[in-house]
Amino acid sequence: MKRPTMSFSTRILVWLAGGVATGLFLGDLVAPLGVVATGFVKLLQMTVLPYVVISIIASLGNLSTDEARRLGVRAGVVLVSLWAIGLGFALLMPVVFPSMRQGSFFSTSMLERPPSFNFVDLYIPSNPFNSLANNIVPAVVLFSIMLGVALIAVPRKAVLLDVLSVASEMVGRATKLVVRLTPYGMFAVAAVAAGTLQIEQIARIQVYLVAYVAIALLLAAWVLPGLVAALTPIGYVELLRPTRDALLTAFVAGDLFIVLPTLTDACKELLARHLPARTGEHAASLPDVIVPASFNFPHTGKLLSLSFVLFAGWFANVAIPYTSYPALAVTGLLTFFGSLSAAVPFLLDVFRIPADTFQLFLATGVINQRFGSLLAAVHTVVVGVLGSAAIAGAVRFEVRRITRYLVITACLVVGILGGLRVLFETALRPHFDGVAVVAALEPMLPQAPMASPESRGPRPAGATVLDTVRTTGVVRVCYLESRPPYAFTNANDELVGLDIEMAHQLAIDLGVRLQLVPRTTENLPDALASGTCDIAMGGAVATPLRATQLAFSAPYLEETLAFVVPDHLRSAYSTWDGARARGSVRVGLPDLPYFRRQVQQRLPEATLVPLTNLPAVFTAKGWDFEAMVLSAERGAYLTLLYPGYSVVVPEPGLVRVPVGYGLPQGDTAWKSFVDTWLALHLRDGALTRLIDHWIYGRSFAPPPRRWSLIRNVLHWVD
Repeated sequence: MKRPTMSFSTRILVWLAGGVATGLFLGDLVAPLGVVATGFVKLLQMTVLPYVVISIIASLGNLSTDEARRLGVRAGVVLVSLWAIGLGFALLMPVVFPSMRQGSFFSTSMLERPPSFNFVDLYIPSNPFNSLANNIVPAVVLFSIMLGVALIAVPRKAVLLDVLSVASEMVGRATKLVVRLTPYGMFAVAAVAAGTLQIEQIARIQVYLVAYVAIALLLAAWVLPGLVAALTPIGYVELLRPTRDALLTAFVAGDLFIVLPTLTDACKELLARHLPARTGEHAASLPDVIVPASFNFPHTGKLLSLSFVLFAGWFANVAIPYTSYPALAVTGLLTFFGSLSAAVPFLLDVFRIPADTFQLFLATGVINQRFGSLLAAVHTVVVGVLGSAAIAGAVRFEVRRITRYLVITACLVVGILGGLRVLFETALRPHFDGVAVVAALEPMLPQAPMASPESRGPRPAGATVLDTVRTTGVVRVCYLESRPPYAFTNANDELVGLDIEMAHQLAIDLGVRLQLVPRTTENLPDALASGTCDIAMGGAVATPLRATQLAFSAPYLEETLAFVVPDHLRSAYSTWDGARARGSVRVGLPDLPYFRRQVQQRLPEATLVPLTNLPAVFTAKGWDFEAMVLSAERGAYLTLLYPGYSVVVPEPGLVRVPVGYGLPQGDTAWKSFVDTWLALHLRDGALTRLIDHWIYGRSFAPPPRRWSLIRNVLHWVD
């Protein structure tokens, strides 16, 4: 009796399930399989560019001038229609986001601008061989299209077309040899993905992950294939059956590029089978041009990634207004002609969303890349089939079929989006606790032994700081109270911060005990002059007036002047012109003459309100002024504790002020020591790590081991 054979699709699914199970069982121990997974993907990529070049040149060269013109117009209409669908669903994404407020750490996106795109280098190949070698697909496609169009009018083109036909068959056979390895390659890819994905990443961005996956599946499973079924003789099931292996491969590998040859063959098979004989024969040759050429343009999966910009604005509490959606759609479409890794940061900058949210985009890419690739593969099939049918005149407009398609689509959209909104407002509602975020920042450096208050009095008159520290074995550090992120008391009633850690490091480096003395900015000069303090820390800004009262160390940081405003005023204060347009409003600011002059020069009509205790202004009653001037670095911390506010660095021009440590005047040996000590820790990376930790909120703790059955359940390994 003959044993039943397992279909190729079933084998892929079985090996895929085995890979997921292996990843869950072994966890991060499966990482060595990454070599196999990467090798498999590279094997699939190996024949794609030669296929693109050969198929475009041969297919265009076979056409007449009229056929080529008709292909460009009708396939272009199909492509633009799919763009409209993709953009529409991307802009619908915020409907499902729940209402919430949150803050964020300081980000360099407030200050920096990313490099602009170079569309000329991306699309116009001055050296096509360089484009081929460096996998610059848009340039390769344009080069191939130019040769194909030129070949149309060549009298003896049949000679070359015959050679290209043989070459195309050769590349196709090579691709099929690699495709036979798909089950084993999918096993490695799935095992690595399931074994190394951090669960914590998913929890943080679950709103966007769930929404993106749901909408991507809606588009891939119904909206796009249903459109083909409504407009052509090819049924819904008939469309998906011959393409399922390629769609599954694109999904698991997260790569559309590697399945282009397979998708092209599937489109040709569908057209030849389901269209009338003469029409189908003509249409079946068109995917050889349409499918590779469509790769040069943004696909629906890519356009759906535009929803991340809207999510990032919601996540950072700087939501993009609806009036800006048309600009976002047009800008996004143009920028997505390039790579997502360059386009997304550009869009975040254009719409003034913190650039560090791009890290969330990278985190979501672990999952969304696969669903985006699945949607991209379906998009490619739809472009190939529907575009070819339109050129061959096989598209039909039947009111009953189109109405049925639109009604089903509308019901699915309302049901899925409404269900997601209810889900996010209830079971999956995210909770932001800025106090907990700040409290989670723990000291990174060792703690110095502490000295009791009575262990040392003020420095004797005439004695240098170094002599006194050596004699008493104690260094006295005055710190400015309530100055996050430099010195503050966290939720656990611990004195922490960037400069508190530097104070401990100073005592350790001197080999003495540490005494911390709280002071205010007003009595700081007297405390240093009288010997009560050896050094003053806590984010002291070096201003001209302060420089006449005390010495400063070399700056270890620069702060940037910014506004802290209620969320709804963020756009109003994004430029100095916008701030001036507010007229004679009340603006709070630190009680420093230098800050007052800088603001008064730029906002001559504003009423400036000096502030001495910044945390005290955040009350349930709100402010008695409209905006507060503060450094962006310190203001970002306040937005974590009070999420209803945002930090805005107005344009144009940056006002930057140095931050250093206050020192007694006249003690050159002590100043030389402190400057050298700061330079040493800047160069050994300790100070940079502290700045990254306390200012930018980055954690340097090693990531937790990935959960696995072998480690967490069976306990077979440590």
